[in-house]
Amino acid sequence: MIGRLPKIGNLLRRRKRPAEDGSIVVDAARKATGGKAKTRIVMTMAVFFTIYSTIAGRLVYLGLQNPDNSGGPQSRVTASRPDIVDRNGEVLATDIKTASLFAEPRRIVDADEAIEKLSTVLPEIDYEQTYHKLKSGAGFVWLQRQLTPKQQADIMALGIPGLGFRTEKRRFYPSGETSSYIVGLTNIDNQGISGMEKYIDDQGLTDLQASGLAVARDLKPVKLSIDLRVQHVVRDEVATGMERFHAIAAGAVVLNVKTGEVLAMASVPDFDPNNPYNAQDKDRLNRMSAGLYEMGSTFKSFTTGMALDSGKVTLESRFDASRPIRIGRQTIHDFHSKGRVLSVPEVFIYSSNIGSAKEAEAVGIEGHREFLHRLGVLEKMQTELPEVARPTEPRVWKQVNSITIAFGHGVSTTPLQTAVGCAALMSGYLIEPTFLPRTAEQAMEVAKRVVKEKTVEGMRYLYALNAEKGSGKNARVPGYRVGGKTGTAEKVVNGRYSKEKNFNAFVAAFPMDDPQYIVLTIADEPKPEKPGMGNTAASNAGIMAANIIRRAASMLGVKPDFSHENGATLVSYQ
Repeated sequence: MIGRLPKIGNLLRRRKRPAEDGSIVVDAARKATGGKAKTRIVMTMAVFFTIYSTIAGRLVYLGLQNPDNSGGPQSRVTASRPDIVDRNGEVLATDIKTASLFAEPRRIVDADEAIEKLSTVLPEIDYEQTYHKLKSGAGFVWLQRQLTPKQQADIMALGIPGLGFRTEKRRFYPSGETSSYIVGLTNIDNQGISGMEKYIDDQGLTDLQASGLAVARDLKPVKLSIDLRVQHVVRDEVATGMERFHAIAAGAVVLNVKTGEVLAMASVPDFDPNNPYNAQDKDRLNRMSAGLYEMGSTFKSFTTGMALDSGKVTLESRFDASRPIRIGRQTIHDFHSKGRVLSVPEVFIYSSNIGSAKEAEAVGIEGHREFLHRLGVLEKMQTELPEVARPTEPRVWKQVNSITIAFGHGVSTTPLQTAVGCAALMSGYLIEPTFLPRTAEQAMEVAKRVVKEKTVEGMRYLYALNAEKGSGKNARVPGYRVGGKTGTAEKVVNGRYSKEKNFNAFVAAFPMDDPQYIVLTIADEPKPEKPGMGNTAASNAGIMAANIIRRAASMLGVKPDFSHENGATLVSYQ
């Protein structure tokens, strides 16, 4: 090696030789080859540098992301909903965060083992369906939405590869069943599907969510007209009443006469919106606004009010109720027949079917139909709640229809509409009901005058008289001057009226010197509380109304007045 160095040096020296012109000639081919190699090395280094820089940047980006966003595609359930509160600011519905379980099937090692472990925490999991999901080879599948914190912790402890959690929003209803039919429900994707939840979506929330503008901090609470304290009383009383009177269902509404605000409304059976597993059951129906019923003798309020308002009948008018009315194949009887001529107040307090039919005859068929539509009883109710049924009536009214409708058979309407119509008789104005706050001034902007002031005075007198001497005695509450009307209607079973099944109702107004509130209660197919006891509306629906007024009147701001009781006589009216 040492001996060769000079030779190599000589070789290198020989690569340069003088040219004929005295300049140095360089090996052009050797120089060109070396330059190309150097360029290739630089370009290769640049490519690798770019690739590794991109990978490093991506790793840094992923490392900075929220863990909730690393387990699959972004969830659609990210839009917020506004809180729903009662008129006093008490929360009825709000958003809470919850974990949902997903899987990445491509990372699942053993689907059978994974399902077996999951079933120890989620025993309700569908084995076959979950197996197909885990064997699908998809990048992301939901396994269980809206877990409890304990379920999440227990699943994490299982240590199953390929499973993860996403944080979503779900609705929580602090009052549970208390106001379930009013507040309503959302689905698994936090979209309103019933009650005021659906109303809120229909007013533009869905569009805000779709555009990404439904940010929690920007959404103001939606205040309802409901008073949660009164709502609790109403729900408690109808639930107790359904059990006490062995009914298949019961309900009640408290309505502000001056504003049309619904202060409380309940229907049982109901459901827990936090666990609505039975919300779609056949017997889960908001009977107050979505149920249609023949309202029985509560309709005599409208018949007598119509007769007085027509000017053809006064409180001094008299009708012969000594004999049943026969029309076609039907015979109209009185439940408690007096067998004599009755004055208008007596027709009302004795709840005479015959007398009511003759009041309707005095007005005429067209006038009868027009009056019920004028009071909104046979029109589809306009309000915020989506669950509203359309009343039914004969396509063509004949004499027999007018007669039976006079005492509450032959047309079907909702209990809430009946309450609204009775409120109109107490004030003179038809005010569509609302589940949102409304002042008396705002109400008068949309109110319609439907009966004369003289009619209002007469109906107030008759309601008070019926509580003193008629079927409304059980609804009296000392100090609150309650008046009202019972309604006991036979239900139609297989096309015929049943003697065993009734739909009972009671409509109450208070205080009767200037009614502020209507309370209407219903009991569907009640039975005697005890053997030998009565089964009419006075013995169940009337008692429920009295209990609601007794417990809720002070919350509504009505002060008791014991200076005079429910005294009302014909002489005092005259």
